[in-house]
Amino acid sequence: MARIPSAVVAATGLVGGYGVARWTKKRQLGGVVLAVAGAAAAQQWHKKAGAKAAGALSATYIAAFAGSHPLAKKVGAWPSVLGVAGAVALASWAVADRQG
Repeated sequence: MARIPSAVVAATGLVGGYGVARWTKKRQLGGVVLAVAGAAAAQQWHKKAGAKAAGALSATYIAAFAGSHPLAKKVGAWPSVLGVAGAVALASWAVADRQG
């Protein structure tokens, strides 16, 4: 079975977490999606690129989530979430997925 790239897992966690929270009107459910995808991506980052890279990418994931909130006030919720998800996916690909 083909493994889903960590960039896709991380971006899906950010987008999916927001989508679930918005559509169910239950922020906690969105948080669960965000956390589960973040943990899955972190495991892949650790396996592919080591502990230091996994720590840095995990911090980037959390910062993207936090940063999407003030950014949403300037550009709107969906553009903000999609933008930070893209940035995290790019970082994940560059650090972990590109290596193979």
